[in-house]
Amino acid sequence: MAESAATAVCRLIREARFGTLATLEAAGGPYASLVAVATDPEGRPTLLISRLARHTRNIAGDARVSLLISAAGAIDPLNAPRASLIGRIVPAPEAEVRTRYLARHPAAAGYVDFTDFAFHAIHVDEAHLVEGFGRIVDVPGAALLTDWSGAEALAAGADGVIAHMNADHSDAVGLYATVLLGAPEGAWRMVAVDPEGCEISSGELVRRLEFSQRVTDLTAVRQELVALVQKARQGTAA
Repeated sequence: MAESAATAVCRLIREARFGTLATLEAAGGPYASLVAVATDPEGRPTLLISRLARHTRNIAGDARVSLLISAAGAIDPLNAPRASLIGRIVPAPEAEVRTRYLARHPAAAGYVDFTDFAFHAIHVDEAHLVEGFGRIVDVPGAALLTDWSGAEALAAGADGVIAHMNADHSDAVGLYATVLLGAPEGAWRMVAVDPEGCEISSGELVRRLEFSQRVTDLTAVRQELVALVQKARQGTAA
């Protein structure tokens, strides 16, 4: 069964490491730049940008932006899923996004504390999804947000879940990637977890693994992760 347009866009956002940011110049013309991308807990794209950069000067005058993201590693980029995210960019709370950003972009640790760098998040009003030549769909931004209501226990313990999986169950994370998601062998590690799924990363690749059901506490997420690794092991045995 094909995934919904909203799910497809969410996957693109969650798996993106880079994108093209379009901002508006003071004279009204467009300006595009390559940026590194992560997400906040709700799934909004986050950026770590310098106030010295041209795009940062642009957004200081007009917060309207568009971010183009596409499926990584596609042989034919014009026949691969991509989405233009249209909305506004605003400062992001560092405490909510720093760890998630550095997990996806470890090299940023070398400059994250420079005084001219700051985190921003894009509040998406609409996404324009193009999946090859077969499907073009507009998706409202509200449909792209992860619901954390009632999941306070998971929010408080998410960093511990990630650390535990990477330290004690790296073999399971590898099976999630290679068996359940069809990704290549690599040094896979978990970089984020939320009520609907998790992201795992190896080198330049990030993959999104959806849970079979929504989880809101640590017991439920543990049960889901155990069930997924059992499924992966059965697939290996088959």
